[in-house]
Amino acid sequence: MTAFEAVYHNKILTDVLARIDNRRFSMLAPGGPERETAVIAALAPDQLQNSLPVLLGAGLGHALRELLKKSDGPVAVVDKEQKLRQLTGIPEKLPDSQCSRILLVDEKDPQQALNALTHWQARNGGKRLLPLPLPFYLRLDRAYYGNLRDELAASMRFDFWSRAAQPRFREAKPRLLLLTSKYFLMGELQNACRKLDLEHRLIVLKDDTLAQSEFVQQLLEAVVSFKPDCLITLNHMGVDVEGVLMDLLARLQLPLASWFVDNPHLIVHLYSRCVSPWTTLFTWDEDNIESLRQSGFEHVFYLPLGTDPDRFTPKHNRKTPFSWKADLSFVGNSMLYKVGGRLKTGRFPRALLLPFNKISQAFMESDNRAVADFLREDFPEVFAGYNALPDNETRLAYETAVTWQATRLYRNGCVRKLLPLKPLIVGDSGWHSEFRKEKGQYRFLDALSYYDELPAFYGQSAVNFNCTSKQMKGAVNQRVFDVPAAGAFVLTDWRAQMDQLFEPSEMACYHDPEQAPDLARYYLANPRERHKIIKAARQRVLSCHTWQHRLERLLAHMRQVYGTPAR
Repeated sequence: MTAFEAVYHNKILTDVLARIDNRRFSMLAPGGPERETAVIAALAPDQLQNSLPVLLGAGLGHALRELLKKSDGPVAVVDKEQKLRQLTGIPEKLPDSQCSRILLVDEKDPQQALNALTHWQARNGGKRLLPLPLPFYLRLDRAYYGNLRDELAASMRFDFWSRAAQPRFREAKPRLLLLTSKYFLMGELQNACRKLDLEHRLIVLKDDTLAQSEFVQQLLEAVVSFKPDCLITLNHMGVDVEGVLMDLLARLQLPLASWFVDNPHLIVHLYSRCVSPWTTLFTWDEDNIESLRQSGFEHVFYLPLGTDPDRFTPKHNRKTPFSWKADLSFVGNSMLYKVGGRLKTGRFPRALLLPFNKISQAFMESDNRAVADFLREDFPEVFAGYNALPDNETRLAYETAVTWQATRLYRNGCVRKLLPLKPLIVGDSGWHSEFRKEKGQYRFLDALSYYDELPAFYGQSAVNFNCTSKQMKGAVNQRVFDVPAAGAFVLTDWRAQMDQLFEPSEMACYHDPEQAPDLARYYLANPRERHKIIKAARQRVLSCHTWQHRLERLLAHMRQVYGTPAR
């Protein structure tokens, strides 16, 4: 049983007497305050520069105040003696300016105290922990404070960065850190990890931001405790434009796989400070590889989209609403409101708005993949105005608006040609504005949930029509994988990269929107031909194009670039 007795002089607390069974000893006497401050006075000038001081015991605050004077950074105090701290008021009663720099660790279990210190270390750049034990506390509970002193002293011999940096991909099954956000495909990657029996851990991004101490803490702690082989994100989610993450990953020697499932040219030029040999880019559009390499990224690979065969399966063609039945259907956003919203918030100058429709139409018809290159080559006067926009974010917004408008014009034109077949259109109410003069020539359903409704919807249409977004002029979109996996038929626009994904007998394609109505009529009239293509396409998708296949390919490239031979 430990008891403490305060010693006062002129009503000022000057010492504390401890009683443990038959033992009695003072905190300071006979040495006085110097007995505490001696541990600080003994420090060499450079010891505090690259370390995080950990005071073992709060004492009467003499050592703590001196430490706060000598150190500009944060300080930790380990003190589990709650009754003693109530008696002394240290560190709680120090000025707010000093308390804000102090981490108080009061866990009674030494391992929990070490865990708290490790988390604090991670939040503060992984610097070495510097133990500073007060003699009184070693006498008070050597098993606790002495053990912490020895553990922290031992850890000083190992630099945080050297512990975090290690060879990657040494084992046959890599360990993965996933940067998760609201982006829908991350759930598919998690399922692929489970199917491949891969150890993985999630780091959740809040509000799509990175430069927060909470995120850095999570990352550093995971790197040390989980020992991942790489970090995976989508569309550079979590990568900050200032390059903080890239610098951190370089110090950790932790490779990043960033898979672009949208046009990287609408994203990556914001990240000119983020080019790093520790980053490998994957793009759903093979045509982007060379331009991304020209942007400075050394490692760039083609990785198309895929599907989840457990979700998109004929087994999910359960009883569905009668309104879902259709000979011909199209699922897609009209892009009307998306374009309008982008133009409204962009507040672009008149010189860019007046030719906007003309530019978008021309970009739709062009083979050029990047809006900036297209403007430079075909509309030099507009390019000058685009180049004069105040920052990269505004230029990106204009590029996105042009791309979306080009997609809107293309979709409108394709679907309009199908109106004599009275298609079922599934999407937003913008389609009513687009076809306000064609009422009665189509049926309409509000947008359906990708996860909960589309897997069953596709099987209710004899022909599912697909026209690809203009942000991917050579690549294929997800529908060409999802629809066959669901056991349904898709009529899609031909894309150059389709030939390396499917055999001609596995996919029904139109090369020009003018061909689409006649092809739709042909396949509607020939169900046997449809089912033959469905069977072949589904077999191809299941054998080559699931998210599991994509993750295996991504990891093979990462191992090739960063790994050592598997044992």
